[in-house]
Amino acid sequence: MARVEESIEVNVPVSTAYNQWTQFEEFPKFMEGVESVKQIDDTHLRWVAEIGGKRHDWEAEITEQKPDQKIAWRAVDGHDNSGIVTFEPVSQNETRITVVMEHETEGMVESLGSAVGAGSRRVKGDLERFKELVESRGAETGAWRGEVEQGQRVR
Repeated sequence: MARVEESIEVNVPVSTAYNQWTQFEEFPKFMEGVESVKQIDDTHLRWVAEIGGKRHDWEAEITEQKPDQKIAWRAVDGHDNSGIVTFEPVSQNETRITVVMEHETEGMVESLGSAVGAGSRRVKGDLERFKELVESRGAETGAWRGEVEQGQRVR
């Protein structure tokens, strides 16, 4: 498994950053290679993305979600990956977002890309585009404030 960890500070309150991140179907607007994300229900997403020049699709389960703090996931089929996104207030109007993820590399192209840091650069670019998106809007486009524990919605 390859591991990626990247952080960025965005100039919006933690609730704005978190709320925008919960708008999963908007991920293709800032995530490189992501063709689509469809929300199936409160805890399941269907992803389609190009990784290492190959098209992959998979279902992911949100395993933990705490408003303004974190969202964790794992793939339940298809391209094996898991991770967590954390949201930490730096000040009243500034938030640090950290993405930590692990993913299975398939084939020589993905393995080579991982070895030279392509995954980290891709996530860093995604975070920079998210920063631009959320800061330029000044407000989130929606929000889901529910809580998930062990893959189950609890409130």
